[in-house]
Amino acid sequence: MSNNQQTPLSPRERMKQAKQAEARSAAVRRRVIVAASVVGAIAVVAGATALAIGTADKAGGSSDTSATASGTGSALVVPANVSGPDGTLVVYGKADAPHTLKVYEDFRCPICKQFETSAGPTVQQLADDGTYKIEYNLAAFLDNNLGGKGSKTALAAAGAALNEGVDKFKQFHDVLFANQPEERVDGFGDVNRILQLAEQVPGLKTEAFTKAVTEGTYKPWAAKVANAFNDSGVTGTPTVKLDGKQLTIFTKTGPVNGDQFKALVTQSIGG
Repeated sequence: MSNNQQTPLSPRERMKQAKQAEARSAAVRRRVIVAASVVGAIAVVAGATALAIGTADKAGGSSDTSATASGTGSALVVPANVSGPDGTLVVYGKADAPHTLKVYEDFRCPICKQFETSAGPTVQQLADDGTYKIEYNLAAFLDNNLGGKGSKTALAAAGAALNEGVDKFKQFHDVLFANQPEERVDGFGDVNRILQLAEQVPGLKTEAFTKAVTEGTYKPWAAKVANAFNDSGVTGTPTVKLDGKQLTIFTKTGPVNGDQFKALVTQSIGG
């Protein structure tokens, strides 16, 4: 037998070599899979980083109307003419008025509507006369109690009206209560209905107002205002306080009328 001639392998040896070859192939496959996984992980991290940067850019943008174009409330935009240290109050009347009337209301509250219908004109008249200034503390808890989004939507729209002027806010406030839907109907949740009602206030439905209502610009502010009401300690609407003293604005027969309200104010301030 020549030295170059190989000795035939036994079946056991051939099986051993086949197993060794399979082991080498398996090792190669594992290395390929690991390499692919690393590349995939890098791609995922890179994609996540890009997404995070994009989200951060949106969240950290300036608080203009474009920042809330989606209506998601990601940016706080505070309307002009707000009052209070945290910008959650709306003050109507003369700044130097000697007294302050705090009014706590929810635009979906039917009892608030009763009070506004009965005594609202006198409440405004006394503010216009300089007897007191009105400090509106607005709520949105009825959305949670009844479902829907009408309280918050109306409150955000009131913020858009406030941005146009305090007088515009007050007129829009009155229009909303005068046209309040039935308590369990979320009519104010429809921005088109809100815009229709805004037409009743001369000069209110500007391009800026329409854009703000449509895009929900002041929804984050409305949420902040509603939270301020929740933290106020007041548990129901309407609640009216004159210089910190709560007035009894409902009797056994219903809400006080204008003359009765005026008498309450006179009695409270000693005039």
